[in-house]
Amino acid sequence: MFDRLEIRVLPPGPRFPAQLRFRVNGEDVIEAAVGEGGRGPFAADVLPVGRPSPLRATGEARRLELGEADCTGACCGLLTVLVQRFGEVVQRSGWEVPWPAQTPAPHPPPDLHFPAREYDAEVTRAEADRWQQAQRNGEDVP
Repeated sequence: MFDRLEIRVLPPGPRFPAQLRFRVNGEDVIEAAVGEGGRGPFAADVLPVGRPSPLRATGEARRLELGEADCTGACCGLLTVLVQRFGEVVQRSGWEVPWPAQTPAPHPPPDLHFPAREYDAEVTRAEADRWQQAQRNGEDVP
């Protein structure tokens, strides 16, 4: 059975610029792994306007930073995952989960598998959303 990915671009807030949230099978991956108050990556870093997103999957495995606890990544670590394309399947595996010293060891998310066509379509949709948001916010858009 395949997993289903949704990428949301959140508008900038008082504390952080626009960031991303990832839902897999309806569950917020960042909140589940990092806890309430955790944040996703900045949209400008992961969905750069005018360049391909590092979220795009290729045949070469790449480690992506997907989130961090509400402290900072330097404090407790980052939520990261390896993303790689295997033919018509995109796999996310090898999760690393932040671990604040005062909490029990976290359980990383399971390996996830997406139909490559659906994964690509969702990344393309998120790139377009980010581009439109950048225009609304007056950012330099090529």
